[in-house]
Amino acid sequence: IIFRLTRRRAPSSRAMTALRTALDAFRAIADPLERYVFLRHLQRRDTSTFYRALVAKPLELMPFVYTPTVGEACERYHELPTAVNGVYITADDAGRVGAKLREHWTTEMAWLREGVGASARGVSARGTGAHAGEAPVAVAVVTDGERILGLGDLGAGGMGISEGKILLYTVCAGVHPTTCLPVCLDVGTNNERLLKDPNYKGLRKERLKGEAYDALVDEFMRELRAWQPRCLVQFEDFGNANAFRILEKYRTTGPCFNDDIQGTAAITLAALLSSLRVTRGELADQKILFYGAGEAGVGIGELIAMAMEKTGMTHNQAMERCYFMDSKGLVCKSRLSGLQPHKVAFAHDVEYQPDLLSAIDAIKPTALIGVSTIGGAFNEDVVKAMAALNERPIIFPLSNPTSKAECTFEQAMRWTDGKVVFASGSPFDPVTRQRDGVKVFPAQANNAYVFPALGYAAALTGASQVTDDLFLAAAEALSKLTTDSEIDAGHLFPDMNAIRDVSVALTAEICEMIVAQGLGSAPRDVSTHAEWLAYIKAHMYDPNVTPAIPSKL
Repeated sequence: IIFRLTRRRAPSSRAMTALRTALDAFRAIADPLERYVFLRHLQRRDTSTFYRALVAKPLELMPFVYTPTVGEACERYHELPTAVNGVYITADDAGRVGAKLREHWTTEMAWLREGVGASARGVSARGTGAHAGEAPVAVAVVTDGERILGLGDLGAGGMGISEGKILLYTVCAGVHPTTCLPVCLDVGTNNERLLKDPNYKGLRKERLKGEAYDALVDEFMRELRAWQPRCLVQFEDFGNANAFRILEKYRTTGPCFNDDIQGTAAITLAALLSSLRVTRGELADQKILFYGAGEAGVGIGELIAMAMEKTGMTHNQAMERCYFMDSKGLVCKSRLSGLQPHKVAFAHDVEYQPDLLSAIDAIKPTALIGVSTIGGAFNEDVVKAMAALNERPIIFPLSNPTSKAECTFEQAMRWTDGKVVFASGSPFDPVTRQRDGVKVFPAQANNAYVFPALGYAAALTGASQVTDDLFLAAAEALSKLTTDSEIDAGHLFPDMNAIRDVSVALTAEICEMIVAQGLGSAPRDVSTHAEWLAYIKAHMYDPNVTPAIPSKL
């Protein structure tokens, strides 16, 4: 998707006044969910100011359009006084999915095109393969609402995840908002609370499964590809039973990825590589213990193994550095017959351990990663056991939202005497280290560092598919962008307020790899790294820029 901008300009005094007024009103609200609702209303009422605020203050505002607030928003989605921005594809739409997608894009998204001052005429369809004259879709974020964060089946309320995640493509990487489509596949829900809730507006039936479910997903993907062949599809918060197989089915048919599997893996690998700058360790020497063996954990383990292979290890040697605990204990060979398929590759020939403490004692991990959605699972005994084994224990409680985090930053600091190397899925406040009075900042392993840049790279190059190599490259590049001073202060990632600079660097790296692998093509007159950087900067959506005109590329 290419937007060629006429010229950059400073925001007008009227625009700056509107921005200050909006931020003042936002800051006067105490309740997080009310802040979420305020921003949703601002998005519809004054769209340009909404995007101007998010781009200017990402660190301050992103927690209230996405994690952690979006979790409660999804739980209460049908109670909230907000307009739906995305498109619902329901089980009742079978046979007319394509028509519904086109109708929504043409009519229901008109408010957004009008609000940001750009129309479809300002878009080149080069990257998406959209038909001439049609407004192209660069990115679609798609959920079926079955596993929203750590909150489980929220049915049609999962639309909030798609609506929140799609914003990050614009805020972080500059993907134009008029090319972004949030989607929720409403296939019913098995959540009895929702089925009995009079406010619930989703399908009041149990979830589709089997052939009926697969047929609806297949019609959606087939119709989307027929309409927008190069649209990047991000699968979000599907249940374990469907997430892996849907990704495997469609990953080679067009550009798509699963953020819970691949995006989380990339940001966690980046955190691990940055952590080794603190511990002075080597990747090949690490032993990683995962608490939780769902899609997120297995995706992380597989990407870490890929990175380890680059150090000279065999695939089996690398996989044997990653261990998993599920609800029944340590995943190991003696349990092979009863394991789900995605766990089998990590069933090593080690003695079974029934609980986390005994697994730590037996495996002696250098890093502990929580993807269990069990709040408080990393208790004092667990954290102290890691500290007894490691001078600087690496502990990543990644589960979202905050209530599901395996431990807090304050707990990890207190139980390790401030020696922990920490990253979490949700944000935590900084902590003053008791032994020397130094304020230490927790790292947030936010997927927003990775997936928006990767998505924009796919759109800019017209990528035919998204490979695991791209996520590995993104993780390695991201880990190198954090400065030594940021690492010393506990920041394993660059400043979120500099996210657009980070995204430019990552997008350039990924664009070059896509072209080198023959998965996409470069724009005319772009071949060097410097040319990619300049091109990406020039084509990022900026709410402080004059309206777009058609690209000549």
